[in-house]
Amino acid sequence: MSELEIFESLLKETGNEYAGIVEDGVEAGDITGFIGTGSYSLNALLSGSIYGGLAANKVTALAGEPSTGKTFYAINIVRQFLRDNENGFVFYFESESAISKQMLAEREVDTKRVAVVPVATIQEFRTQAVKILDKYIDDKENKDRPPMLFVLDSLGNLSTEKEMSDIAEGKDTRDMTRAQLIRGAFRVLTLKLGKAKVPLIVTNHVYDVVGSYVPTKKMGGGSGLEYAASTILFLSKKKDKDKNGSVTGAIITANLKKARLTIENKKVETLLDYSTGLDPYYGLIDLSEKFGIIKKVSTRYEMPDGTKVFESTIENNPEKYFTKEILDLIDENCKQEFLYGKTNVVQEEET
Repeated sequence: MSELEIFESLLKETGNEYAGIVEDGVEAGDITGFIGTGSYSLNALLSGSIYGGLAANKVTALAGEPSTGKTFYAINIVRQFLRDNENGFVFYFESESAISKQMLAEREVDTKRVAVVPVATIQEFRTQAVKILDKYIDDKENKDRPPMLFVLDSLGNLSTEKEMSDIAEGKDTRDMTRAQLIRGAFRVLTLKLGKAKVPLIVTNHVYDVVGSYVPTKKMGGGSGLEYAASTILFLSKKKDKDKNGSVTGAIITANLKKARLTIENKKVETLLDYSTGLDPYYGLIDLSEKFGIIKKVSTRYEMPDGTKVFESTIENNPEKYFTKEILDLIDENCKQEFLYGKTNVVQEEET
């Protein structure tokens, strides 16, 4: 028996279906692909490529204060996922009673392929999500399983069975087991999600850390989601107005607080239009200028072919100016800007 055969036989002794030799790919750990967010710049922040997005088999947390666009972001990713996967479907676990057919239809989401699953407690979400995943994984007859996406909106609004019972009995006591329950739920879910190649998007609230030397915000719910999430985005926003002063959307800054693929604490700005969703091209002008692909000359931008145009002209017709050739140039530079690697290490050491 060769060394490799001994190695493989010992691995089988573990009886662990998730285990595998790294050279062959570690199913629960490898990134199996990406889901586009609908924004080139946000894709780059999350994956190092404007053609990428969030990891297709990991947990991604969208955190922020109320009304910072967490649900809008989640819905936009759902829409993009369904557009990119014609046979895919979504389970939207919802704890805020905020999702309706009209809301999704108005944002051009294919409502026939979205199931809204109301959940009130952490235990309900955990149990129902695990049952779906186990059925999905064990469906041997369907070798070509359709892609699936989970959304939990929001973790911060989930109660516990104990808290619900205490309220029913008129007790006014805080449930100290909540954080423990969240940790336990994500310990179970993370490995199953990786095995099933199913991504989970979780929206969550943040709060100000009391006594911090500098103003600091932290996600609620304890450390469970913080440890389980492969990516954590903190969102903040400012209003976007048209020339008449009417609010038409929000400019949302996405701050990468945790990442396992790209560099943490990088930021990009995205434009969330309340009628059309995320603007795919917003932020590309800034990236193009930063990378030297276009140049600011007085009040206009000089394109690679020498053409000089105003910023508003580019914004009004982005498809004309962001050609495939220019997008590819941006993408190549994004690898150096956002991905871990020798180039970035050298730059950090020099600064």
